[in-house]
Amino acid sequence: MEPRKHWEDVYETKAPDAVSWYRPHLETSFGLIERVCPGRKCAVIDVGGGEATLVDDLVNAGYQDVTVLDLSEKALHVARNRLGARAAAVTWTQGDITHSRLEPDRYDVWHDRAVFHFLTSAADRQRYVSQVGWSVRPGGHVIVATFGPHGPDKCSGLPVARYDAPALHNQFGARFQLVDSTTELHTTPFGTVQEFVYCMCRIEPA
Repeated sequence: MEPRKHWEDVYETKAPDAVSWYRPHLETSFGLIERVCPGRKCAVIDVGGGEATLVDDLVNAGYQDVTVLDLSEKALHVARNRLGARAAAVTWTQGDITHSRLEPDRYDVWHDRAVFHFLTSAADRQRYVSQVGWSVRPGGHVIVATFGPHGPDKCSGLPVARYDAPALHNQFGARFQLVDSTTELHTTPFGTVQEFVYCMCRIEPA
């Protein structure tokens, strides 16, 4: 099945709080973003943000330049409706991150919780890394979370790649200086526990 149709079907048939990756708040993600951008004036992109509430928390905390990109228009629609009038403060972009047209040096912070691990081909991973290097300013930060070594090997019916922190960092290359990594044990709405590994890198000048 074509990827966009797969994800539109997922979001059409499941409630926002009935998908395995749902959390009421992405505390780890928000904490890392706040750590590198305490002043709230950074340009932040949430890749694969979908229906997640991270955008709500960023807007409520005063972040002034937030973009949410997702493959599913349905997921973006849910998030926009939830935010109501506050949605006007957010840039909403539907697209595949491996092929989207992004502005050069546009963002200070790139956040991705649970997109990169769906990229099971080396070519897609390279396109993703190229997008990051193109659109995040030198000195900016990249926060990526994937399933850890003990996480599931499939999600939403699709195979995933699992990483420990060194393996995830190695996917990005020498320009990406590892600043920190952490492991999160996420409890799904069904009561199971999934291991997520977060890496935060700083992009060095090319």
